[in-house]
Amino acid sequence: MSDRRPKIVAVSGLSSNTGKTTLACELLAQLPGWEAIKLTRGHYRSCGKDPSGCCVSDLLREEPLIRSGREANYEFGKDTGRFWDAGAADVHWVIVNEDQVEVGINQALSRVKSAGVVVEGNSFLEFVEPDFAIMCARAGENKLKSSARRNLQKANALYVSTIEEVTRAAAIEGFEGWRNGLSVHLNVEAILIYARQDIAQLVEKIRQLSPLVAGAVVHA
Repeated sequence: MSDRRPKIVAVSGLSSNTGKTTLACELLAQLPGWEAIKLTRGHYRSCGKDPSGCCVSDLLREEPLIRSGREANYEFGKDTGRFWDAGAADVHWVIVNEDQVEVGINQALSRVKSAGVVVEGNSFLEFVEPDFAIMCARAGENKLKSSARRNLQKANALYVSTIEEVTRAAAIEGFEGWRNGLSVHLNVEAILIYARQDIAQLVEKIRQLSPLVAGAVVHA
């Protein structure tokens, strides 16, 4: 039996709506045969948002719920459906509460049969060391998550997304303008910065990765 696990590429965000799913789809489209994991962390009450949107309170169980395979999690327009449409070889949807993240992500990773997997989420970084971690941010305003600064320290790359078509320089300038206006210091000096125009370089960086030895995990 091989002691190698699949390459794990983490796609996280400084806040909500930073283009994580769009970037994950871009990567899956150019990494044939790779699988995808979507981690959704919920709580035992309604989040107050549209139940047809993000709320998963009715899906929480005493154990992590993992839906693998197209029949189990494909829905057009949803994140998992977008992963399938982008070309993922398999998609695993992990639904957990705050205490189930470590068990849930490791169970999902054990199901991955491909050479690599793109994992979208934030909280799993407390428990799993990815081979490459990408932090997504908008070119303009970001509502900084409490865990974002800690996860940013683990990032290998910062991906600056935009809603409108702009140049690479304008995208990065927009992000820097927001960062410089923060009351806290957000250190990105040692992190590679990518924009939409750099997707090909980002994919090539991922292709050159050597996967870590199986069992390389981080415990909080």
